[in-house]
Amino acid sequence: MSLTVPNELLDQARAGDVDDAAFLACVRDSLPYAWSLISGLAEQREQTGAEFADNQVPPPSEEARGQLLRCLASDAMRGALERHFGVRLAFQNCHRVAVFDPTATKALHEFVTPRAQILNQKPELVDC
Repeated sequence: MSLTVPNELLDQARAGDVDDAAFLACVRDSLPYAWSLISGLAEQREQTGAEFADNQVPPPSEEARGQLLRCLASDAMRGALERHFGVRLAFQNCHRVAVFDPTATKALHEFVTPRAQILNQKPELVDC
């Protein structure tokens, strides 16, 4: 299961729309490694003013890797995180998450090309 959903949030979903704040709180509490990594990258990108900030360190455990995969594989979670942090997210190799300034379209395009994916391959990442 991707998220641990509190009963109040489940009731809210059954009654209608779920607001981003409640959904984001659920993501943050359910996937703390993914939340921490993405929020840290967003803060780093904001502080440096760079077009993007990325993580190149594999997660410390399979549990952490699973959190990252679940978080970024969900369009709903990705979209909510992008809106919340004001970034565009991109992902390679089960751990290389990048947060982009929304106006950095050239840098984002270069990051998500097949060429970039191939150049990011390493033998130690075969099982990720």
